Amino acid sequence: MTMPQRSVSPAGRSVLSLMASVFTVFLVTGAALPSLPLHIHDQLGFGPFMIGLVSGAQFAASLISRFWSGSVSDRRGPKHAVTAGLIMAALAGVFYLLSLLALASPVLSVAILLAGRALLGGAESFIMTGAQSWCLALAGPGHAGKMIAWIGTAMFVALAAGAPLGSFLYANWGFAAIGLATFAGAVATLALVAPIPTVKPAPQGEKAIARVLKAVWLPGMGMAFAGIGYGTMTAFAVLLFVQRGWQPAWLSFTAFAVALMVARVFFGPLPDRLGGARTAIIFVVIHSVGMALVWFSPFAWLAFVGTALAGFGYALVYPGFGMEAVARAPMEARGLAMGVYSAFIDLSLGILAPLLGLVANVAGLGSIFLINALLALCAVPIALRLRSHHQPEQERISS
Repeated sequence: MTMPQRSVSPAGRSVLSLMASVFTVFLVTGAALPSLPLHIHDQLGFGPFMIGLVSGAQFAASLISRFWSGSVSDRRGPKHAVTAGLIMAALAGVFYLLSLLALASPVLSVAILLAGRALLGGAESFIMTGAQSWCLALAGPGHAGKMIAWIGTAMFVALAAGAPLGSFLYANWGFAAIGLATFAGAVATLALVAPIPTVKPAPQGEKAIARVLKAVWLPGMGMAFAGIGYGTMTAFAVLLFVQRGWQPAWLSFTAFAVALMVARVFFGPLPDRLGGARTAIIFVVIHSVGMALVWFSPFAWLAFVGTALAGFGYALVYPGFGMEAVARAPMEARGLAMGVYSAFIDLSLGILAPLLGLVANVAGLGSIFLINALLALCAVPIALRLRSHHQPEQERISS
């Protein structure tokens, strides 16, 4: 007697393909995380402020393009948005390579690198906004928190795998290998996205943007306070661990990303069950404790535990607040809602990453992890207010 086999629905296969696409792109994005600060510091001779500025350029570009990417996703379809993002990612790899031709002039080289990071920021905005909108449309109502968590999981699994990959590529072939990998990964992902069926965009009313802003600003503010921890991990963690002699330094971000993945695999449905605001409160506190532990730690193993704890906590902050944002937004403008919501994170990172670099010049790299822990806790009263203004699920979805 044979056991019946469960087949994956076409929508399920499309969601898996989208997750694979996000994974591929962010694998090569993650490869730059441990190598970019070292390249700017060791090869170009710049300090923490320039490292923060180059890292912040990606988030600033993401911020500028969020409204655009959300509008494109809603009006022309999420497939169009994802495809445009992949083209920008491929161009970012080209700019990485062009920056190496100007190594004799560090200022020119870092300027070209800034342009590449800006392109990558735009690519991230279009790819993530489009992929999230695509998954929400394919999965249907009642799964918003889970879909946001799954797409985010694919991203962070890729970033976790990309960190050791980038360290290996940089150690053996230099920053040129990072540029080539970025270009090749984006081109390969275009082929993966092509066969996924498109989703017909829904018509939007003229007041969609105003309604989305009104619905999303409070969850967005909560995520802005909590999200700076991600920027600190990507821009400064490897440099801090190298400075303190804690090796392998790339494991700092990998531990963050792996713990995030574990949390989303086992607790991904939690926002749909407990509610987004309640979930965000719990995990913001965990994230804050982890960042404070990195600042406090006198030992490498304790610092690695801190990065893992920070990643575990960060895991469900984004989908928790994101679920609140989507649930309060008009159904026909979910892409714009995710774009506006993510813009709050980009605003926070784009402004604070360079400022934290200046703080690091004065007070040391370790101090910015304590600052992050305190900023993250500011998201707790915002989540409490969201809970106090909680609407019934059917009312929120239909509004």
